[in-house]
Amino acid sequence: MEFSTSTLRLALPKGRMQEGVFALLSEAGVRLSVPSRGYRPRISLPETEAKILKPQNIIEMLATGSRDVGFAGADWVAELGADLVEVLDTGLDPVRLVAAVPAALIEREQRGTKSLPARPMVFASEYVRLTTRWCEQRGCGDRVVRSYGATEVFAPEDADGITDVTATGSTLEANGLVIVDELLRSSTRLYASPRAWSQPVLRKRIEDLAVILRSVLEARRRVMLELNCPADRLSAVCEALPCMREPTISTLHANSGFAVKAAVPREQLPILIPRLKLAGGTDIVISPLSQVVP
Repeated sequence: MEFSTSTLRLALPKGRMQEGVFALLSEAGVRLSVPSRGYRPRISLPETEAKILKPQNIIEMLATGSRDVGFAGADWVAELGADLVEVLDTGLDPVRLVAAVPAALIEREQRGTKSLPARPMVFASEYVRLTTRWCEQRGCGDRVVRSYGATEVFAPEDADGITDVTATGSTLEANGLVIVDELLRSSTRLYASPRAWSQPVLRKRIEDLAVILRSVLEARRRVMLELNCPADRLSAVCEALPCMREPTISTLHANSGFAVKAAVPREQLPILIPRLKLAGGTDIVISPLSQVVP
């Protein structure tokens, strides 16, 4: 295989990660045009070619160097033992890889730790490598049955327990399974091939891509808050604002007070707005942000 040193080869995920990744790119100003039944979308980034692949294949292509940068789950990077460069954790699709067994198999629970029978057990999982290592650490033996989806149906008839990824645990609970341990936490992340990362030109382009994606993720967490306040309340208002550095302050017409503006964490609004009102803030306006680059 011959590789161009100037074209950035981007791998985009197929499946459950695709919607979130495509939305993230779109909000960052990157346009994608995916032909019907096609896997090679046109992308607006200069000197960049994109291909849609399954996340597991993205990891393998990054490891071999046939792709320079791509999105994949941390769970499968760990399962495949791939030596990749993690560039950005998007926080999208957060899941936990957990071990779960039927409730009847739990011998006792003490201080949140659930004990399993001290005997060899059979576990079903798509994550054979990680599960085998966990079984050896827990003294459960090393017999792991590979599953190809719907892992939760294996126990109790065809396996003593399972390991699987879960967001809420509701599917496991619906199938009579109880979580006994957490193997790792995963999310959609941007990874680079070590080969591409070692080349200054490609590394700079990968870092630039991470900057614009991070700006969208930061903007999703924040809103622009604007308010007015009298001069004698300015200090109290500024002290109450959890801004990124310092708030932007401008004088109102006829020196009638000040206008204050800051990008604040969205999750703090329920507490922050009453606090600002109490501090003397008025005419509070909240606006969404598109991108924030610290």
